[in-house]
Amino acid sequence: MKIIIGSKNPAKIDAVMNSFADHETEFVSIDIPSGVNTQPFSDEETIQGAINRAVGVLKIGNGDIGIGLEGGVHETRHGLLLCNWGALATHDTAPIIAGGARFLLPEEVAAKLRNGEELGPVMDDYAKMKNVRKHEGAVGIFTNGMINRVDMFTHVTKLLVGQYTYQLNRLGR
Repeated sequence: MKIIIGSKNPAKIDAVMNSFADHETEFVSIDIPSGVNTQPFSDEETIQGAINRAVGVLKIGNGDIGIGLEGGVHETRHGLLLCNWGALATHDTAPIIAGGARFLLPEEVAAKLRNGEELGPVMDDYAKMKNVRKHEGAVGIFTNGMINRVDMFTHVTKLLVGQYTYQLNRLGR
């Protein structure tokens, strides 16, 4: 089986590789645009970015499965929440979607996002680190390392793979 990952981000690649048990699986990562704002600002926009990546990468990557993972934020009456969504696409089914962890961002981070900045650079500045998005992510910073970005996206990807294998089992494949 050939899995095409719609990102070159190491955290997303590791998450996908952690979620497939078959050692004969081939993984290819392709950097593909999400087709949404650089900083998705709702569940709907974040979901659409994940779907766009999964479907788009499947079309150009010559694989069996396309995986798109997207991080975003979602405004609530409680404040701005970090959100993350994933999509799994095949050639013969509608994309499967799943969401993962959510947590409230500190107001000083949320205010910068509301003013048009993107979470990745904001987190680099906030944490006084480089490439937070490719390593622990905001989730790693704000959970004091209890959960990192790979863990967060592995959870989402396992939800996708579980739904996919459930559908295959129901169809007797």
